Amino acid sequence: MALTLTPGTLIVASAYPDPPFDLIENGSASGFDIELMRAICAQHGLALQPVRYSGGDFNGIFDGLANRSYDAVISGTTITPERSAIALFSQPYLEFNQGVAVNRRSMPKVASLGSLRGLTAGIQSGNTSDFVARRLLAEGAIANIKYYPYHGIATALDDLEAGRIGLVIKLHPVISWLVKDRPSLSVAIEVPTHEKLGIAFAKQNEALCEAVNRVLATLRDSGEFAQLHARWFPRPASV
Repeated sequence: MALTLTPGTLIVASAYPDPPFDLIENGSASGFDIELMRAICAQHGLALQPVRYSGGDFNGIFDGLANRSYDAVISGTTITPERSAIALFSQPYLEFNQGVAVNRRSMPKVASLGSLRGLTAGIQSGNTSDFVARRLLAEGAIANIKYYPYHGIATALDDLEAGRIGLVIKLHPVISWLVKDRPSLSVAIEVPTHEKLGIAFAKQNEALCEAVNRVLATLRDSGEFAQLHARWFPRPASV
C-alpha cells in the first residue's frame, strides 16, 4: 500500500495551540512537532500538509486516522494503552512530566500537592492531565475538576487568573510556555508522570510508522534532533 493518502504529501493533524509542540506563527504552523515532521518529510521527499484539529475532546483526533482524513497525528501526544488500542504509535521521541500552574498572587507559597486542598483543577477534555487530576481528587488533595474544551486552554488560564479555579494541570513544557506572559501565574509543581510522546498512525499503516521510526533514528544520529530540541525546549528532556 502507499505510505501516504496523497502521493508526495504527508497530511499531519495537530491540536493548536500546544506550544512549544504546535503553534501558529505569522499564520503558519510551527513548533517542535511541526519542524520535526518537516525534517521527516525532507528525508522521504514529501511535502508536509499540517491540518488543525478543532474538536473539544483531544482523543477525538485519532478518529481522523481511522477515517483516512490524515496520515499522522503529532501534538505532544502521550502514548497510552487506550490510545494504542485505536492507533499505531512511533517509537517515543520525548518524555515529560505534568506541571501544575497556580495563581501566585493568591497562593504565593504553593510548593507541593498538599497545598492544593480545597481547590478546583482546570483540565482540558481528553488530556492526560486528567489522570493526575482524578487521582488528586480521589485522594482528597483537590476539591473538584472543571473540564474545558481542548481548544479552551486560554479560558482555563483566564479563570485561574480571575480566581474562578485554583490550578491548571498540563504537560510541563506546555503549561510553562503558556504562563510565561501571564505574570500572576507560574508553574509551582512538577508531577512525575514520565509520559512518553509518540507520533500516531492508522492501525493498518505499519509501513509509514516503520519508515518514520527509521528517520527518527537517523535524525538522532546526525544531531539534527538535538539541534531542534535545543531550539524549542529551555531545559533538557529525556527520551
